[in-house]
Amino acid sequence: MLRAIYPGSFDPVTYGHLDIIERSCKIADELIVGVLNNNAKMPLFSVEERVKMLNEVTCHLPNVVIEPFDGLLVDFARQRKADCIIRGLRAITDFEYELQMAQTNHKLGAEIETVFLTTNIEYSYLSSTTVKEIAAFGGDITQFVPEAVRRELNEKMKTKRRV
Repeated sequence: MLRAIYPGSFDPVTYGHLDIIERSCKIADELIVGVLNNNAKMPLFSVEERVKMLNEVTCHLPNVVIEPFDGLLVDFARQRKADCIIRGLRAITDFEYELQMAQTNHKLGAEIETVFLTTNIEYSYLSSTTVKEIAAFGGDITQFVPEAVRRELNEKMKTKRRV
């Protein structure tokens, strides 16, 4: 049984993330989507909110498990007995950073492989940051995120504007 981890902040999850998740499900028997709790960043959504949204938008995928984690990815992968880490690449600029992370993870845990999947070209420009910026100015984000995420993001932005 091949168990893979697709880690990220998913703040919020986009169609680009879902593309990688759905394609990873065809490769792995079990895909753990690891939602990073990174105290160095100031996410818009709490870890619990991000896990909830991911559970909602991946409920049609029976071999996906959504789990929060913090600390080193290699430690999380070992705890979950994962065989590999899946990373999505949008552009050449992603590759340089991701290669460096993969090599570091290999030094920390040589038994865990990293697999790179290129994002569907339709989503190659898409990032959570871009989606948040569009939503902050009241733009239409329906083509970038699932409906459940759109509702949550628009509600979060309304709350922020009131504050």
